[in-house]
Amino acid sequence: MTRLTGCSKNTVAKLLVEAGHACAAYQDKALRKLPCKRVQMDEIWSFVYAKNDNVKDAKRAPATAGDVWTWTAICADTKLIVSWLLGSRDMDAALAFTHDLESRLANRVQLTSDGHRPYLQAVEAAFADQVDYAMLIKIYGADPQAETRYSPAKCIGAEKQPKIGSPDDKHISTSYVERSNLTKRMHMRRFTRLTNAFSKKVENHAAAIALHTMYYNFVRIHQTLRVTPAMAAGVTDKLWEVSDIVEMLEQWELANFKPEYQFVVRQYKIGKGHSISVLWRGGEVDTIFGFEKEDDALQWIKEKSQAWLLEHK
Repeated sequence: MTRLTGCSKNTVAKLLVEAGHACAAYQDKALRKLPCKRVQMDEIWSFVYAKNDNVKDAKRAPATAGDVWTWTAICADTKLIVSWLLGSRDMDAALAFTHDLESRLANRVQLTSDGHRPYLQAVEAAFADQVDYAMLIKIYGADPQAETRYSPAKCIGAEKQPKIGSPDDKHISTSYVERSNLTKRMHMRRFTRLTNAFSKKVENHAAAIALHTMYYNFVRIHQTLRVTPAMAAGVTDKLWEVSDIVEMLEQWELANFKPEYQFVVRQYKIGKGHSISVLWRGGEVDTIFGFEKEDDALQWIKEKSQAWLLEHK
């Protein structure tokens, strides 16, 4: 992208981080009161700057360096990514994730997770008894040999364990969320297990996830549904394009950032006449004097301000 645009890597990276913030903020508001019936949860591993075992030997490693986990919840029917959280694989993250998930649902759901222990307490804390929750405990064989150490152990079976409410046995599954995790690894190079494209900053990592989920939920047509997950869930009634994400980003920037400059017409405190103050984003102020009436100052802003800006920027 830097070669195509002629912009520096830092400029492109900054824009992508801002786009990630905008996508996260938009989905935080849009993904509410969702009519999901079956939701599946899982976590996917990645790392920032260096893997946990290598952080101690890494040069200038930030405090956020090491393993990070992306907690994900997906609607089994619409394939919508309902909630996600970037954090550790501990109880605090589980509680934050399940409370966020609960706040986005409009009705009682059947919820399935793997056997990760923090889920049980977190789900009970977030949903109380207003959920049908089960765990799918996978049974693994022996660890893979040294030459295939980056491959997971072979799954030789699974045990369904209802935990809260009355979950339907035939819908106790994590297949869809696990397939969603594979999509993440396929779409985001930084999630590849053996890669030199890993995230150097946790903020960049979070922005990449937000961009991915925005594209996945709103732009990418699901092969089975033949619509986007957001359309299937009733979040939007149109098929988004990348240009719609760009437009959303521009609106977010207008709402969250001050303009580069602003003209303000002021009346003299002593005597007659008006001036124009130019308030710059950085806090500097320029003043233009010599306007007899307020209309004269407004006319100058309309007709001559752009030429003045070209001379003084």
